[in-house]
Amino acid sequence: MGEPQYLRYPLLPLAQSVFTLASPYTDKPAKHQSLETLQNAIRENKMAPLYHYLSHPQTGKLNASGEGSSSQSPVSSRASTAGKGQSPFQLLRRTSSINAPSILGVLGGKTDSSVGLPWDEALYKELQEENEKELEAIQKEEDEAVEKSGETEIASVQGKRAEYYARIGDKEKSLAEFEKLLEKTHILGTRIDIVLAIIRIGLFFDDKVLVKKSIDRAQQLVESGGDWDRRNRLKSYTGLHLLTIRAHNLAAVPLLDSLSTFTSTELCPYSSIVVYATLAGAVALPRRDFKTKVVDAPEIRAVFGSASTEDRLAALSGSVSAGPGAESGVDTPPVSKPGAAVNLTTLGTASSSSAPAVSEEPEIDFTPLATLISSLYAGNYASFFKALATVESDFLSRDRYLYEHKAWYVREMRLKAYSQLLQSYRVVGLESMAQSFGVSVEWLDRDLAPFIAGRRLNCVIDRVKGIIETQRGGGKDGQYNDVVKQGDQLITKLQKYGQVVRLRGSERS
Repeated sequence: MGEPQYLRYPLLPLAQSVFTLASPYTDKPAKHQSLETLQNAIRENKMAPLYHYLSHPQTGKLNASGEGSSSQSPVSSRASTAGKGQSPFQLLRRTSSINAPSILGVLGGKTDSSVGLPWDEALYKELQEENEKELEAIQKEEDEAVEKSGETEIASVQGKRAEYYARIGDKEKSLAEFEKLLEKTHILGTRIDIVLAIIRIGLFFDDKVLVKKSIDRAQQLVESGGDWDRRNRLKSYTGLHLLTIRAHNLAAVPLLDSLSTFTSTELCPYSSIVVYATLAGAVALPRRDFKTKVVDAPEIRAVFGSASTEDRLAALSGSVSAGPGAESGVDTPPVSKPGAAVNLTTLGTASSSSAPAVSEEPEIDFTPLATLISSLYAGNYASFFKALATVESDFLSRDRYLYEHKAWYVREMRLKAYSQLLQSYRVVGLESMAQSFGVSVEWLDRDLAPFIAGRRLNCVIDRVKGIIETQRGGGKDGQYNDVVKQGDQLITKLQKYGQVVRLRGSERS
């Protein structure tokens, strides 16, 4: 089907720079670095529309007057993490930014303007003139193609225009041009590439409805005969989108599956997809799958590091997944210290010459994430709680895809740790459990109460005796409770029905 096309734009790292600049959870050095990156990109790529969208004194999203107050967040259920039986569009209701698509929608109007992008009218006009010149040149090239060339050359020029609008950050015009191009294109691989470009535009501007619809379109195209590379790319796109709408149970499978064959560097760096897959798997997978697909996954251990040199060598060489004897005749690369970032960019580069140039990944300390998954599986809950707090501050609060659901994620991970400990015991001492998690008895009591009241934990707290007693589900006790519960519901419905019948009878009389 040919090499993938339209991979270079929009520049998704710029959206992260905008988020870092506006987020109240990032420090001043990070904001200044993001500001410099953003200014250089705007000048280099002549991004007049994006500059106006972000920095205009009246309507700029980085200005308090431009962003305004976002729509009120819908009341989302805290009773279920899996979302079973819900359609993807119902899952979209879990995110407040669905109400007002914006590049800063995930912040919910809570922006920090201490370091801003200054507005320069002269610079804006200069960028506009450059845009007009480039578009005139593209129009001239299209006119020549119409006169002298065929449909292929005309489509190539139209694709250049659509990609140029995506490059300068003009959302509406780039979408319109890509839609026109899609209607005129009949090659399946190219059609898939166009839809993937539309998905990235939606991700850039955080338009979750557009992303959802486009992923559905891409899925239909891929199922009609898409090649392996495009199928694999769509896995990463789908997993990342599901992560942004808090469908971690659905996101875990495509994200983890894409680790060994990741080529979507236009979407995010390889280390980022490993982080997303780890976080989704940690909260969504059952214990057995969590061990095999996350804790022992060679791709994850290669990035996060391992406690022992032997384990890290095995992870990097692939002998963990390959089985005994796989290490023979394998030259292992040098191993960095545990917790240091391993630059795996070269493993994720696409074969296409049109793929974006991937910059060197920043050095990140992955120790908190490595500690999080290992301590959760090993039952070292005090270490787990400390690592969870660090993951929230260093990863969840600083990533535009993870930020919106960070409070939910931390709460669900605490619940998972509580459930893991309590399911092993009939009765647990409240003070003993508090010591295991490294917290006070009062704090643990307050934290457990909502989970118990919401029936997320089948246990009761006896503060007089200082114990937590678990209530086993299933068996005769479980069946008895189900019968009583369903019987009460049936009696209630019959009583309401009887009242309606009596009222109607009195009306007739």
